[in-house]
Formats: sequence, C-alpha cells, structure tokens
Amino acid sequence: MRYLLLIAGNESQMQSATAEQGEAMTNEYAEFGKTMAERGVLQGGERLRFTSDATTVRVRNGEVLATDGPFAETKEQLGGYYVVECKDLDEAIEVASKIPGARTGSIEVRPIWEM
Repeated sequence: MRYLLLIAGNESQMQSATAEQGEAMTNEYAEFGKTMAERGVLQGGERLRFTSDATTVRVRNGEVLATDGPFAETKEQLGGYYVVECKDLDEAIEVASKIPGARTGSIEVRPIWEM
C-alpha cells in the first residue's frame, strides 16, 4: 500500500537555524532518502517552500477567492512529504519514525486512496 508521509514542523525554528544546523539537517534528510530508496520503499518526496509563499484558493458561489498564506493558522506547518510503498501501516510508521523532522515536529501517515 502507498502512504503519504506529511512532515510538519515549526517554520520559525527552521528559519532561525544556523548555517551549520541547516546543513546538518539537509544531510540527515539526504541520508534518509538514500536509505529508503535502497530499501525500495521511497517513491518520491519534496521539500515545500515556507507558508509565506503559499496561496490558498477557495470557490464560493462561483467566485474564486485566493488569499496569501496557508489555509489555517497552526503551530506547525507542512514542510514536505514523502510517498512510500509499504507492506502495511506498521512498516509505514517505522519508516516515518526515521524522518529527521519526527524528532522536533510530527509526521502524519496517510494511506493513499488509489483511484
């Protein structure tokens, strides 16, 4: 089954990180990607730009409404995602637990509804 692993964390912590801290985290994510690709579970993933670059779109009564920023104010923001193919939820949770951001934020494990 395929799962979407949504990485949520505090953007202000990421933005205030030193260059060394940022490089260390980038290296950890690169190692995670390499390990999971070699394992055969990683199907894709991307880092997302900060919420200051986001636009939320709604359609109400036929009118398109676009607003700056994310759809909701939260303490944690969506920072990226991975798509993985795992045999079951237990394996998906185990993979999610190895994402570096799980130590400071959270990882939502969501089964993909195949169409």
